[in-house]
Amino acid sequence: MALFSFKLPDIGEGIAESEIAAWRVKAGDTITEDQPLVDMLTEKAAVEIPSPVSGKVIKLHAAAGDKVAVGSVLVDIETSSTALPAGKGGPAVVAPAVIPAKAGIQPPPASPDARVRRHDTPAAPKAAAFHNPLPAAAPSVRRKARELGLDLHTVQGSGRGGRILHDDLSVTPAQAGVHDLVPAILDSRIRGNDVGGEDQITPIKIIGMRRKIAESMERSKRRIPHFAYVEELDVTELEALRLHLNEVYGATRGKLTLLPFLVRALIKAVPEFPQVNCTYDDEAGVATRHTALHVGIATQTPNGLMVPVVRHAERLDLWQCANEIARLAQAARTSKATVKELTGGTLTITSLGKMGGIVSTPIINAPEVGIIGVNKMIERPVVRNGQIAVRLMMNLSSSFDHRIVDGYDAASFIQRLKTFLEHPATLYMPH
Repeated sequence: MALFSFKLPDIGEGIAESEIAAWRVKAGDTITEDQPLVDMLTEKAAVEIPSPVSGKVIKLHAAAGDKVAVGSVLVDIETSSTALPAGKGGPAVVAPAVIPAKAGIQPPPASPDARVRRHDTPAAPKAAAFHNPLPAAAPSVRRKARELGLDLHTVQGSGRGGRILHDDLSVTPAQAGVHDLVPAILDSRIRGNDVGGEDQITPIKIIGMRRKIAESMERSKRRIPHFAYVEELDVTELEALRLHLNEVYGATRGKLTLLPFLVRALIKAVPEFPQVNCTYDDEAGVATRHTALHVGIATQTPNGLMVPVVRHAERLDLWQCANEIARLAQAARTSKATVKELTGGTLTITSLGKMGGIVSTPIINAPEVGIIGVNKMIERPVVRNGQIAVRLMMNLSSSFDHRIVDGYDAASFIQRLKTFLEHPATLYMPH
């Protein structure tokens, strides 16, 4: 019998570490070669990593939600084979250890036969800087280091493979400074140490897709100078048209919601305002205008908010658009949406339906530069031609990236949408 320590291989995309989405095995399990071991998350996809050997799982070295550096040990497997697993042309799966950061030194390339199976294969993003990999440490250790004001690159890890453990973090008040200790003090008070009564605390680890969503929203809000613009619409005629079309064609073509009408309005308005149908690479300082309209549809799923993309919306009629929105939403909610279906949007629509409220301030889905929020429809009295009438009203709450879209242009764009939606016959008139 031999103990085989399986290390995280290089799974591509230029990443130095990857988050464990879910373990497929546990300690004590008997496994076979090529049986799925673990799902790892990259920026764009989930990667299923199979076992290179048959044997018994002895120890898992990290938990779901932990970020693991390339080359760090994931799992120990007891195997009857005394030889390291080999594939076609040489060793497989065993990735090189991460090389410490030194000028001019790069880690060796991963084995060309490393056996990892991707759920999807998107285009690889820009390579990360391998010459300065993040030290191997659990998220809780990283958080504690931030609270203590410690740079993990300066900490010597005592765990397997140099992994930094809680016990490796030590700092004196003089080193950290009083302000660096405040988070820990506040955390102690929040937990009820300094207040009367009992507080039942339930820590919830933010992992997997929920963490990716949180990181994406934080990055967008921090880096994009948002500005909001809200306009009210009279959608009485639009809703009457929708109900009529559903009554006549709903049984044969499917039911229409408000969203395909809004997409149709975008198709009509965007050519007049090409700056809103744009993606912006703020690192390269390059804004890319798109002639095709790829509309992201923000969708609530059991795993959190996801944004599947209706590609080439300009090629779809009303019912094709409605069916594609429904198909993508179902795929997202059942975790069957592909990477291609979840990326590549140029402009996003977000709607909470009946819970849409009066006004919202949606966060832009970077690298896009605009997002249109749909608020709830409500009947209320309005003045029309000097007379009070009950009309069905709805607000559009939009956000734009002020680096690319000026306020005047954003307002003009929303006003154009308003014109189309308040007079739905114009949605089908030629330019």
